[in-house]
Amino acid sequence: MLVLLPPSEGKAASGRGASLKPESLSLPGLAPARAAVLDELVELCRADEEKAREVLGLSVGLRGEVGKNTELRTAGTRPAGELYTGVLYDALDLASLEADGRRRAAKSLLVFSGLWGAVRIGDRIPPYRCSMGVKLPGLGALGAHWRTPMETVLPEAAGNGLVLDLRSSAYAAAWKPAGEVASRTASVRVLHSQLVGGVEKRSVVSHFNKATKGRLVRDLLVAGARPKGPAQLVEVLRDLGYVVEGEAPARAGRPWSLDVVVTDIH
Repeated sequence: MLVLLPPSEGKAASGRGASLKPESLSLPGLAPARAAVLDELVELCRADEEKAREVLGLSVGLRGEVGKNTELRTAGTRPAGELYTGVLYDALDLASLEADGRRRAAKSLLVFSGLWGAVRIGDRIPPYRCSMGVKLPGLGALGAHWRTPMETVLPEAAGNGLVLDLRSSAYAAAWKPAGEVASRTASVRVLHSQLVGGVEKRSVVSHFNKATKGRLVRDLLVAGARPKGPAQLVEVLRDLGYVVEGEAPARAGRPWSLDVVVTDIH
């Protein structure tokens, strides 16, 4: 099983280990595309702070993030699983997993990134600021930049197992499973159900969406679940206590779309 996660805007304030070693990152087929983004991002942030802030979509209060980007090659690093914070990663709580769960996480979790393309949670990277929605002056839109190398690298990473896609739309633009891989891909959204005037209303709420996805992944890791495809995933999630709705797509070669319905979150 390969689980595709979005990153988080929230990150650890600093690294605490050796500086970046690009050659050590997983998915080496992405290395040339990573180098291109890294080179332009560092140069942009060194050359013109205000322009960099505008390109990166940062508020005035976050101008310090531009400075961090100038030091990407020399700053301390952390495993990606420690670097990313926020609601999803708080709920996933990788640090508290037992050894078996941590091994499963290291093997199956893949975090998408505007700067790195995608990394495994054990890959050591420095704090950075560069979302997938950024359009760099030289390379253009990062979603489009990553699409070509991802077309080769991601199917190889997926192997012949289930692909559980929990990415937000901006990061999903970097790679869209196709053909046979798509047929064993399940895209999940979380719907918050509540009664309004005696009538059920469902909506996508950011907190419920992120927190539930984090808990869902954690529960799969703890259970050691190995669903072979989307249909088996539905059964596993229901056995774990989730309310899941969804069915096979009408046409072959399309991902499954599953809804996880929640009424409360803790």
